[in-house]
Amino acid sequence: MAKIKNSEIIVGLDIGTTKIACVAGEVTEDGIDIIGIGTAQSKGLRRGVVVNIDATVAAIQSAVDEAENMAGCEISTVYAAISGAHVRGLNSHGIVAVKDKEVRESDIARVIEAAKAVAIPMDREVLHVLPQQYVIDDQDGIRDPLGMAGVRLEAKVHIVTTAVTSAQNVVKCANRCGLQVADIVLEPLASSQAVLEDDEKELGVAMIDLGGGTCDIVVYADGAIVHTSVLPLGGGHITNDIATVLRTPLESAEKIKRKYGCAMRDLLEDGETMEVPSVGGRGPRILPRIKLVEIIEPRVEEIFEHVKKELMRSGYADSLAAGVVISGGATAMEGMAEMAEQVLGLPIRRGLPTKVGGLIDVVRSPAYATGVGLVMFGANAGRSLAQHPGRSAEVQSGVIKRVWSRLAEMF
Repeated sequence: MAKIKNSEIIVGLDIGTTKIACVAGEVTEDGIDIIGIGTAQSKGLRRGVVVNIDATVAAIQSAVDEAENMAGCEISTVYAAISGAHVRGLNSHGIVAVKDKEVRESDIARVIEAAKAVAIPMDREVLHVLPQQYVIDDQDGIRDPLGMAGVRLEAKVHIVTTAVTSAQNVVKCANRCGLQVADIVLEPLASSQAVLEDDEKELGVAMIDLGGGTCDIVVYADGAIVHTSVLPLGGGHITNDIATVLRTPLESAEKIKRKYGCAMRDLLEDGETMEVPSVGGRGPRILPRIKLVEIIEPRVEEIFEHVKKELMRSGYADSLAAGVVISGGATAMEGMAEMAEQVLGLPIRRGLPTKVGGLIDVVRSPAYATGVGLVMFGANAGRSLAQHPGRSAEVQSGVIKRVWSRLAEMF
């Protein structure tokens, strides 16, 4: 198997509740080309959290092997996604005095550290510190203060924290597959890289990543993240409802949902039927499709009602001039966008990864938004280090320290 330089290949590992996706991308002069994709059914996670390490490791290995075969390269380092109800987001700010009256990289690093100095419980760790804007001597709205004159520098940031054990389990599962974790990335942050446009982020937009076990929400205003949250709701709840009401196995319920599922009864045509397998050796039944929609519609409406409450709680519900973008495997169902628009009262569009080349026809699905976003996140991280070589050693050592500290705690 040919091995390609790690500097040219970036791999995203989306460890989801219902599926694990491994997406390999090659960084070229024109952008990113997707060269390998591998998927496997996930059985070791519940609501985004690892509950069975052996099952998760087996699924990761299967997905990575498939991506390696397709890409024709050996995968050794990945960017892994994390989600779950344990994820928390908060806004913070820090203030420092500027040395030499000119903002340097060291001043930016110090003000970010000052903004990070918030009380966090011992069982939690900081996953991301996302700058929103900088303020120099009461002049706000500054995106990049490097080189500007001033005596006081203030940073407004959004901090994402996660449970230490959840992050450790993700790293442990990857390590047992012989993979190194370059960084752990919040799932909706990765998805937003792949499906959101810059003008949407400037106007104000909410991205909803509806997966199998969680509903991830990230809100942008003035080009920066201002709110993140994860709800323990997802497509798996719809599948469980179908299996319970129609008395059919979970695997059959999932197939029925994907083939016949619809989130709004107004979109159905009269007389449509479907075949429903039974349990216990009984023969299959022919039922009207409307029965399936009567199960799905109230659950989807409930999910988006919870999303609406979360957007109202964030305080930015009235600032979403660009509306809402929905993504994730569960949003591929017919009628999801229409139901979201009806409940949220905002313009809705379905987000698909479109900013990459290569196997674009394969990844052009909301189910691959996180995987493609992880590749783009890794490419942007490398580009940032190239543009700011002074920060390179600091960032790389920070990532290495983070991974090694987790490994040290595990072993």
